Amino acid sequence: MSCMWKKAAALTLIAVFAALLTGGAAFAAARAGDVIGVIDSQLIVTRHPSFEATARQLQQMMAQKENEARVAVGQETDQERQLQIMQTKRMEAAREEQRLMDPIYRDCEEAVRVIARQRNVTIVLEKSSVYFGGQDITDYVIQQLSRK
Repeated sequence: MSCMWKKAAALTLIAVFAALLTGGAAFAAARAGDVIGVIDSQLIVTRHPSFEATARQLQQMMAQKENEARVAVGQETDQERQLQIMQTKRMEAAREEQRLMDPIYRDCEEAVRVIARQRNVTIVLEKSSVYFGGQDITDYVIQQLSRK
């Protein structure tokens, strides 16, 4: 094993260890009276009342950007310019995706805050990060979103 690979492996192990410590730090920092809530953020986002319509818009936009890129690349002979066009179209699509999804993410975050306050939850973590424990408030958040 070369020295470079050994360093990369060591850095990877350090990063994993640091991530584990950081995840555990949230629990260690919890005071005796703190209530930890857990959520499935992906499920919450996909259950947002506007998600399906936004997903359709995203599909249409992605198809349009892909078509625009295909046409532009077909008209260009320089490979470097072709790559540049593809990268530009990807960046445009990413910006548009962010623009369309931001209102949904904001609504979801607000619903989590409302439910956490209502249920006296002081810390909310992603469910997939928690091995054991925590009060699952996902369904309550989804219900809160449906009231909008």
